[in-house]
Amino acid sequence: MNYIGEHLLPGQIGHFFAILSFMASLLATIAFFKASRKNIPADQEPWLKLGRIAFLIETISVVLLFVVLYYIISNHLFEYKYAYTHSDKSLQIEYLLSCFWEGQEGSFMLWSFWHCVLGWIIIWKGGKWESGVLYVISFAQFFIASMLIGIYFFGSKVGISPFALLRNEMDAPIFSRPEYLQFIKDGTGLNILLQNYWMVIHPPILFLGFASTIVPFAYAFAGLMKNDHSWIKPSLPWAAFSTAILGTGIMMGAAWAYESLSFGGYWAWDPVENASLVPWLTLVAGLHTNLIYKNSGYSLRPTYFFYIISFTLILYSSFLTKSGILGDTSVHAFTDLGLNAQLLLFILVFFIPAMVLYFIRYKSIPSIQKEEQTYSREFWMFIGSLVLFLSGMVIIAKTSTPVWNKLFGTKIAPPEDPEFAHNQIQIFVVVIIGLLTAITQYLKYKDTPKSVFWKKIAIPTVIALLITIPISIWGDISYVKKGPGFLAAIHLAIFTSVYSVVANISYLWLGLKGKIKAAGASVAHIGFGLVLVGILISSSKKTVLSWNTTGVTPLKVTEGEKGNAAGSPAENLTLFKNIATDMGKYMVTYTMDTTNPRDRKRYFEIDFKANNGDERFQLYPDVIKNNKGMDGFAANPASKHYWNKDIFVYVTSFQENKGSDTVSFKNREVKVKDTLFYSNGLMILNNVGVNPPAQQSKFKQDETALFLDITVISKEGKQYKIYPGIALKGQELRSIPDTVISQSLILKFNKVLDQSSGKLEIGVKESESITDLITLKVYEFPMINILWIGIVVMVVGLVMSIIQRVKLNKKTGLKTA
Repeated sequence: MNYIGEHLLPGQIGHFFAILSFMASLLATIAFFKASRKNIPADQEPWLKLGRIAFLIETISVVLLFVVLYYIISNHLFEYKYAYTHSDKSLQIEYLLSCFWEGQEGSFMLWSFWHCVLGWIIIWKGGKWESGVLYVISFAQFFIASMLIGIYFFGSKVGISPFALLRNEMDAPIFSRPEYLQFIKDGTGLNILLQNYWMVIHPPILFLGFASTIVPFAYAFAGLMKNDHSWIKPSLPWAAFSTAILGTGIMMGAAWAYESLSFGGYWAWDPVENASLVPWLTLVAGLHTNLIYKNSGYSLRPTYFFYIISFTLILYSSFLTKSGILGDTSVHAFTDLGLNAQLLLFILVFFIPAMVLYFIRYKSIPSIQKEEQTYSREFWMFIGSLVLFLSGMVIIAKTSTPVWNKLFGTKIAPPEDPEFAHNQIQIFVVVIIGLLTAITQYLKYKDTPKSVFWKKIAIPTVIALLITIPISIWGDISYVKKGPGFLAAIHLAIFTSVYSVVANISYLWLGLKGKIKAAGASVAHIGFGLVLVGILISSSKKTVLSWNTTGVTPLKVTEGEKGNAAGSPAENLTLFKNIATDMGKYMVTYTMDTTNPRDRKRYFEIDFKANNGDERFQLYPDVIKNNKGMDGFAANPASKHYWNKDIFVYVTSFQENKGSDTVSFKNREVKVKDTLFYSNGLMILNNVGVNPPAQQSKFKQDETALFLDITVISKEGKQYKIYPGIALKGQELRSIPDTVISQSLILKFNKVLDQSSGKLEIGVKESESITDLITLKVYEFPMINILWIGIVVMVVGLVMSIIQRVKLNKKTGLKTA
């Protein structure tokens, strides 16, 4: 059948370059491997040239894959499944790149692209390690390329092609018609959670971090193959680079979660978050044991192990997120596209040979038999590295529960409170690592005189205590939800984190004598300490401001029990449009809302006025309609940033009343001092006034008016004054109803039934259509900026370390790659 309107050429070009990338990466692997097995440079050169040419073809192919797929997406060629399932015509141009990494195919392409970039730096600077490192990278490229070819070998499909046609991947009656494209008006769109600027920049940085972990691994593997351990020095800047980039990528994800997700924070111990954090922990461990070996000769064996396990954990995290196994436990995971066998093979093909080679070479790896001195830097650095590794193993074990269930047929349920399940262990990791980060730099390699150590560490210790004690006493650290033991651990962790910051700042002068160029490690440790302080204070002092004071909520009690964004209805304040509501520290008013046709988001203007002082500001949280077959709306938070806190706001529900009011008034007889009941409380008629001055704006001078003075009391004890009335002019009678919007209550004064007995008739109507309302959740995050500042400082310190190591290697005549 000849299909009408299809653009087949872009897909054919893309598929060609996918196959070419696959073949070129295999050729590059073989060529670089052959070169690495030659000892004479003249024998290496032909294989190196061939490897470089193949790697160039591979790089060009990967770049052109991006170009072709971008063309398909940006031109809305919905005959291709990738464009149909990840984009639509209304998508803003700045989010077109996000379409790449919404799908697994695009994320593999991004990973492959960064391998190409890193590979060319190795070719440029690699020296004698070029071939050994490049055949490992090229072999990884071969596996990644296999994920993108989407062809059948012996009846089994290998990979998933981003250039697959929709009609070949989806079964629907319209595909039996040659003009089926006429019926496909639009794509299903980009997931609304990815329509955020952080998701344009976070995945590329994170995947650069993922990709970069292969370089220390490749150095270690090449060292094992050659039984040559001189790779330690050139790998050190790479390990620092990978630590900095992967850490930055992870925390960019935290910033995205903070700005875009409505769980009220930046870290939720989500399995996908954990899967990226654990390789970073083991990589940091490897970086420190690398330094130990370089300076003391100890810990080479652990360095090999940590670099091997870090890259393996990257592959394992890819399996967790792309296999669909986390579908029920993480909102970030991909669905299963049939790549599970390939993903498992990807892990095993790298992990098993590396570990077999590691154990074969284990005895020949240099190791000093003499025990380290307890007052030596290397001893406590190794302890810290071991703690980081064990911390990572605990996290990944908990995260892998779905894997254990699938492998062994068990039914282990995830913890009821996943945050506390991790926090109750990791809080003690923070205590240990904070303490070690503070004291270790004051120790020298090999050994340190005790008197010298205690003399230098005494001043930072006293300063840290003087800072921490006021925080503990007057800082209102009152996180008592998990008991006094956990609260005590928080206070201890705050001390060790502050200690880490103070001790490393002091070391700049006490240890380094102000030599800033050599201070990369200290600056990174200062940043790390600030991150810990920011996490501890902002999390333990996170306060709900939006306690429901109105007694009105459209949320069901059971909703809070399902772990949704609203949580407990008691923590969600109901706001009626244009009615100021007391929220403790602030009077809050929902003033207006508007829909932006460009980003299709509905923005709510929320006015905050401080109850104490003149401060006033507006915040604009928004909601956007879910796509991809999901009902309802997703909320995007808004924040007011201060130097010492954030006010964090998001909409948990909204109610707009555009429909006609079909509820009728119910007439009730009443006399002064009588009490009437309505569904949410009662009302008392206090008095009847004739032409009351307070109501004169509601009637004309030539009218005689009667107004009822009624007090409405809700079940929650809230009181409202309401004044329905009538105005009489000659034979004309005009009703003047009054409303208690927050109670959805309308009253009108109908008539006087019996003047002598004071019997009156009023109409009572309870109608949900009289107002627009929203429910709002508001948090206060104290000192959260310490966290963000700490991340920047830590990365700056790591960059300083990289520069220092590169310069040092140049001085010794050693190429850094």
